[in-house]
Amino acid sequence: MKPGFYSIMAAQFFSSLADNALLIAAIALLVQLHSPEWMTPLLKLFFVLSYVVLAAYVGAFADSRPKGKVMFLTNSIKVIGCLTMLFGLHPLFAYAIVGFGAAAYSPAKYGILTELLPPEKLVAANGWIEGLTVCSIIFGTVLGGLLISPRVAQTLLILDLPLVDTHIDTPPEAAIALIVGLYLIAALINLRIPETGVVYDKLSKNPLTIFKDFALNFRTLWNDRIGQISLAVTTLFWGIGATLQFIILKWAESSLDMDLSQGAILQAIVAFGVAGGAMWAAWRVPLKDSLNVLKYGVIMGFLVITLSAFQKENFHDYVIHLGFIHLPAYLLFTYIFLITIGWMSGYFVVPMNALLQHRGHVLLSSGHSIAIQNFNENLSVLIMLALYAFLISFDISVQVVILLFGCFVIVTMALVMYRHQLNQQEYDSLHLIGEEKTLPPT
Repeated sequence: MKPGFYSIMAAQFFSSLADNALLIAAIALLVQLHSPEWMTPLLKLFFVLSYVVLAAYVGAFADSRPKGKVMFLTNSIKVIGCLTMLFGLHPLFAYAIVGFGAAAYSPAKYGILTELLPPEKLVAANGWIEGLTVCSIIFGTVLGGLLISPRVAQTLLILDLPLVDTHIDTPPEAAIALIVGLYLIAALINLRIPETGVVYDKLSKNPLTIFKDFALNFRTLWNDRIGQISLAVTTLFWGIGATLQFIILKWAESSLDMDLSQGAILQAIVAFGVAGGAMWAAWRVPLKDSLNVLKYGVIMGFLVITLSAFQKENFHDYVIHLGFIHLPAYLLFTYIFLITIGWMSGYFVVPMNALLQHRGHVLLSSGHSIAIQNFNENLSVLIMLALYAFLISFDISVQVVILLFGCFVIVTMALVMYRHQLNQQEYDSLHLIGEEKTLPPT
């Protein structure tokens, strides 16, 4: 890998670390404000709103200047959002500002990979980026849980500036103050990202023209045999992943008697599995074989359904002894199960992500293709989180929600696989009569 790739990885790690720690701190802040339960998933909804609303424009912005500078500017917006939450703006609106920065950051982060690296390096690069991102999710979630825990929060609150009233008086506020520093570190690393020398055609400044170009690119990617399959899978995955974050917190509370800080550890356990699956895919799956991993999405759906049967009382008080470690049986099996779900997720999404980036770069441009990907993925997040909040508002048990969620994953992934099979058959027919003009599916 080129040296600039490692700067991208480092910046992504700290930025994502802060994003995930901030989510836990923001949830704690909502609890402190005695907000209703259905408002918790709306945090993520407000975060991804900018990805959908501004999709047509953030891609054009990412392609308008060197992507390292774009990443620096957008990380600075995250700092502003974090500070507004710290000094009194409602967590939903402050997290929306952070989401605005993230929406503009993403096309630059992924787009620069296609500018910096050859196609044969993209699966490996995505494996490293996704693996590192998931590690940052693990550490960020754990960090957020630790920062709001009474013991750590008390230590942080003791630390104060002399002769200055910072108005930081609660555990969530102390956590957010520390998270601001993580965003600043990420912004400084962004300045070390080299320019790739790639220059795109001068873009129109007319918002209507930009939107029409986006709509055309949107249709181009969805009509492409390879693009539509990889885009459908990544769209589904991000909706699943965002919703699963909150389902696990709710499930940990109802089935395992865990509080928010402990539930955050389970989120990190899933992310650990995703990191393992992502790294395994980077090692084992070449770009040309990316579509062979679709079946793992169906398997993941069945695993999610099984999760609904997990109850702490089913394991009684059994303790498993592993050397010097004495772990309750329910906790060990929960960890193994969640790691497996995460592993399946990482293994099938990383090749899809690399394939989509490569196809988008060939058909469109790096920034525009990533912006379309973000639009679809985060529209999925918005819809699935809204449905989850709707179900929770009617006091539907989390076990029923998990069952519905798993069935949805199985059915949609089966439909994607069926569509891919039809695409292959159509290509074979057109190829025989000499009418195929596009790149065939792998």
